[in-house]
Amino acid sequence: MSVAETIRRKLEAALLPERLEIVDESHLHKGHAGHRPGVETHFKVTVVSAGFAGKSRVERQRLISAALKEEMGNPIHALSMKTMTPEEAARA
Repeated sequence: MSVAETIRRKLEAALLPERLEIVDESHLHKGHAGHRPGVETHFKVTVVSAGFAGKSRVERQRLISAALKEEMGNPIHALSMKTMTPEEAARA
């Protein structure tokens, strides 16, 4: 299973998102710290979940980090997160 598939499976289970976008940006970091040729290491995720209601940006990011705790650091070197409730996404 690819790292992106693992991210999808774990975030879907933990957050029941209405929308989940995962972008592998590893190729953009060639020659930078954490880049490992042929390995998925750098990601951008957008998560829209009702579970974020009433939570701060930091609390939302902690939920994502907790769901991916086994992957954080290895193989995931960098994870950019955009988190929204369904209401926030509708206004965006």
